[in-house]
Amino acid sequence: MTEQKTLKQEAEQYEPQTKTLNIADLDKVSVDVVVEDDSYEYEGEVIKIKVITVDGEKYRVPISVLNNLKVLLIDNDKIKFFKVRKTGEKLDTRYTCIPVFE
Repeated sequence: MTEQKTLKQEAEQYEPQTKTLNIADLDKVSVDVVVEDDSYEYEGEVIKIKVITVDGEKYRVPISVLNNLKVLLIDNDKIKFFKVRKTGEKLDTRYTCIPVFE
């Protein structure tokens, strides 16, 4: 038999799941930050993603950001920092990489 808990007991023991942030949440990103493979489970499927870690937090890097950054670097391989502008939602989300010069 499963142990029954009160709502209070359940709330006190609740640990929120960590949420992966998005690279567009950062003010600027170095082109030299290390990219890692990561994954999570969604509706029984393992979803593979690319992430960077900044200040101990993981940020998802959409493939379209990598493609967009590649185009920027072809035109100017001296870019050191960029930011990502996110527009739209869900399937209509678009990302634009913008060079940041210091």
